[in-house]
Amino acid sequence: MNIDFENIVNARDLGGLNATGGRQVRYGCLMRTAHLHDASDDDVQRLCNEYHIRRIFDFRSLDEAKYMPDRDIPGSVHHLLPTIDMSEEKRTGKAIPEEAFLDLESHIVNYSFYPEVQQMAADMYPSLIRSEYSQLQYATFMRLIIETPDGGVLWHCFQGKDRTGWGAAFLLSALGVSRDDIIRDFDLSNAAYTGLVARLCKDVEERGGGDREKEVIRAFMGVSTNNFKRTLNLIDQEYGSMNEYLRNQLMITQKDIRTLRKRYLH
Repeated sequence: MNIDFENIVNARDLGGLNATGGRQVRYGCLMRTAHLHDASDDDVQRLCNEYHIRRIFDFRSLDEAKYMPDRDIPGSVHHLLPTIDMSEEKRTGKAIPEEAFLDLESHIVNYSFYPEVQQMAADMYPSLIRSEYSQLQYATFMRLIIETPDGGVLWHCFQGKDRTGWGAAFLLSALGVSRDDIIRDFDLSNAAYTGLVARLCKDVEERGGGDREKEVIRAFMGVSTNNFKRTLNLIDQEYGSMNEYLRNQLMITQKDIRTLRKRYLH
């Protein structure tokens, strides 16, 4: 369910999704958003008083979080858990320069014409699910949620789409939400950025770009749902299943799953 805040975008409550055993995800417990840097005073009050947020997970890089720090949400604990190893990205020459990442909207049209950036867009999700660093960060995210006995939890990255979407995918899988519903939730982020993506794709066209360049725009400024689907299938192929991935890569036990389902399903 989309949530309309004053200055927090791409926000939704995962309550109401159908889960295993005819149950549903509880409303008001699991929230995904974009960054909280611009949150208004009213937004902060709603997170405190309406959603009773107890833990906030920030999946951005250290530089992103320093450049645009989250608003403080009273009553909550803030966890900075960068899910992409930027030191490794820089070492292997895969990263767009950090200054461009910090203002990606202003740079992405130019970078969309670079073959290495086009390949980076295609590899983004497979690299994330294969990375031991990323697996450890998402395992920590899951473990801390398991250890949160009451109140709501919120997780975000910059735009609240890719890194945040994978966090939602892992958690919803543990709750027994169907793959189709997980894909639909992931794709909802495109609705939040439709106008931006359309404008940037038009800029690409005006500079002579085509489908490959537009796919970079969609990947970095929206979400690539087809790539997400392919990467879910890749998890099945390389790790056996999502359940096996949760168990072996994110260290989620059957007891953990029972705890999560007891707390977040009804």
